[in-house]
Parts: sequence; structure tokens; C-alpha cells
Amino acid sequence: MTATRTSDGTAHFVDRHKEFSANGAGGTPEWLKHLREVAIERFAEQGFPTTRQEEWRLTSVKRIAEHPFALPHAADTMTPDQLTPFLLPSEEPVRLVFVNGIFVPGLSHTASLPAGVQVRNLAAALAEDAPLIEKHLGKHADMDRNPFTALNTAFVGDGAFVYVPANTLVEQPVECVFFSTSGEEPVMSHPRNLVVVENGGRLAFIETYGGTARRPYLTNAVTEVVVGDNARVDCYRIQREGEQAFHIATTTSTQGRDSRYSLTPIVLGASLSRHYILMGMNGEGGEGTLNGLYLMSGDQHVDHNTVIDHAVPHCDSHEYFNGVLAGRSHAVFSGKIVVRPGAQKTDSKQTNNNLLLSDDARADSQPQLEIYADDVRCTHGATLGPLDEDALFYLRTRGLDRERANALLTYGFGVEILNRVALPELRERLDTLVKERLHDFSRMRVAG
Repeated sequence: MTATRTSDGTAHFVDRHKEFSANGAGGTPEWLKHLREVAIERFAEQGFPTTRQEEWRLTSVKRIAEHPFALPHAADTMTPDQLTPFLLPSEEPVRLVFVNGIFVPGLSHTASLPAGVQVRNLAAALAEDAPLIEKHLGKHADMDRNPFTALNTAFVGDGAFVYVPANTLVEQPVECVFFSTSGEEPVMSHPRNLVVVENGGRLAFIETYGGTARRPYLTNAVTEVVVGDNARVDCYRIQREGEQAFHIATTTSTQGRDSRYSLTPIVLGASLSRHYILMGMNGEGGEGTLNGLYLMSGDQHVDHNTVIDHAVPHCDSHEYFNGVLAGRSHAVFSGKIVVRPGAQKTDSKQTNNNLLLSDDARADSQPQLEIYADDVRCTHGATLGPLDEDALFYLRTRGLDRERANALLTYGFGVEILNRVALPELRERLDTLVKERLHDFSRMRVAG
């Protein structure tokens, strides 16, 4: 292995990787051993990103680099009642549950799946279907672009594996819950998820990340999604980590011809969160949609870095991110639409709107277009500001007090994204969560 950097805390994580490799992780396929070793070398070479790098100039990960996170050795004991606030109500769920990155069979349920469909933890799938996983794992999430992706790949051990054969409809949403706790020492987990939907398949996939611990911990998750020709995949991602948590995420997708893929990330928790999203439009006639919502307060920091890569002609993409910021919170949005040479007839739209509920809240938005074709239709835009005083005045003339008027307008800002959630049970659950958060924000605004 190449020499490691020590000034930015990289060496500590390299040492934890040695511990991981020596603790039973060696009993894996040779290709996975090699992938892990290459990944830890990439991470050691790159070190943690700094604010001197353009993509990270507004988000410092110094607190993560300096924290002595440990590897969890066993999943903490949890009861269904403790998890209930983080689950969708369902009598027959299709659900995988992980605690501190470790699969918990007793809290999971995967019965009643169509023939050929696999919903299982990645470690178990590797033991039975390694060639299918080898074909895709690590092929879409670029380790050279993001050292956190390399770090996750170095610790690949478990996560969710979902496989849908050709022309198969999975009627129930597949729900994967990653819950973090904190004991005597701060822990880190590196969930790795792989979702493969073959030609003509259909799937709804839900990732939920949560924690109630008031102490720091790190979740560093990577999800790779493969969408076959004529397939449809709707992914939802709810981040409800603890108030002192660090949450770093990478989601990459690749789409085939005439496919439909959507991703809806909802961010409510964590002290510091950063999500890199790469949507690869690699088949003609594909359609991709990103609908995001973040609700921040206190000193929370949230960063979304998105790239929609149009590599072929005749593809459409739509991106809408709304953020509500209270207290001293800070949101960063950097969204890029890339249209490669030859990707004619591309139609792409990108919008980022931020609502500031306090004078100390801050939002930085950088929408970007990178176009190398001449027959395209691409637009982008961003807005930033407080609640509309004229709209507030109108509502108050209709009998609402200021607090209720604030709450109604703020809720309308968030519900624009929630209305695009196709699953009624998930939309209802998110609606409740958003109302709770926005009610608190409205009271802060009035008090201020």
C-alpha cells in the first residue's frame, strides 16, 4: 500500500481497515478482496477532501476526519417498538433492517416476493450469487471522484441487495432501514446497497437512515442502482439521523433505453450531511427525475452535489430541490447538467428553491449547465429568500393569525415536493414528519 497521509486523520481510518480485514473479512471472493484493497489505497492517496477543493469549498469535513470512529462489532439489541417511528405501516412488509451497519434478521421480513426476486442482505447474497454482484458492485460509484466512496468500498461488508428479473413487477415497496446507535465510543458504518432491475422490471425502493443517539457517529452510505431497458424504478431516501450525527452518501444510477428512474431524497436530520448524486442517462428515450426536500434548523449543514449526465440522445431529466432553513443552518446545492457530444434532443430542467426563516440561515446555490450538443433544451434556476410578505398579508386578511399564516405558506413550500411521491403510505408518513418540523420552524420565525 502507498504511504498514507496523517495530517488529515486518514491514517486512523486506514488502521480501522486493517482491523476490518483481519476480523473475518478475508473469507470473501478474491475479486472483492482486490476491490477493497484498491479502494483503501485510493482513499489513502486522496485523503479527506478539504475546502480548497471546488466541490467541497463550502462543506468542511474536518470534524469527521479528526473523530476517532470505531467499527461496530455487533448490532445493538433493538425492539420493533423502538424502530416503529422509522418504519412504514405494513402488515406484510418487504423490509431489511440494519443496526450500526449489521443485518438484523429478527427485525426483517422478505416473504411473499415474486419468483426470482431477491431482497436480502449483501453479505448473504455474496455467498450465493457472487457473479451477479461482481458484475455491478463498484462499477458505477467512482472511487476516484470521491474519497468517501472509496472509504465505503474499502469497508464493503453488508447492506441491501435487491434484484428484479426481467418483466417482473414487485408490487410492494422494498424498505431498507439503517439505524445507528452510540455506546461507549463513537461508531461508523458503511452501508453498501446494490439495486439491479432487469429489462421491463418495476420496483419501488425506500432507504431510511435514522438514529436517536445524541452522541456523534458516522454513516457513510453508497447505493448503486441499475435500471434496465423499459424498466421503472422509483427510489426514496429519508435521512433522519441523530442531532450530532455525520451522514455522507453517494447514490449513482445508470439507465437503459426507454427506462424511467426517479430519486426523492428527504433530509431532516444529522449535524452535517452531504449527498453526491450521479444520474447516468445511458439509453435513448430514458427519463430521470430528482425531487429533493431538506428542512434544516439550529446549526445543521446540508450539501447536495448532483450531476445528471446525458450521454445519449432523446432523454429527459427533471430536477427540483426545495429547502427550508431556520436558525443558523446552512444549505449548499451544486447541480450540474451535462449534455455530451451527440446527445441531441436532450430536454433537461433544474430548479433549486430555498426559503429562509431566519436572518442567520444561509443557502448557497450553484446550478450549472455543461452542454456539448446544439439541438437541446436545457434550463436551470435558483431562488432564495424569506416568506412573501404580500402572501402573508393576504392570508391574515382572511382571518389567519401570523403564526398560522407562516405555517401554511411554509408547508406549501414543502408539500410541492411531497405531492410528487407516488406511494400513498409513504407520502402520508412524510407529510406528518414535515408538518412536525415546519410547525417548529414557524414558531421560531414568529418568536424571532
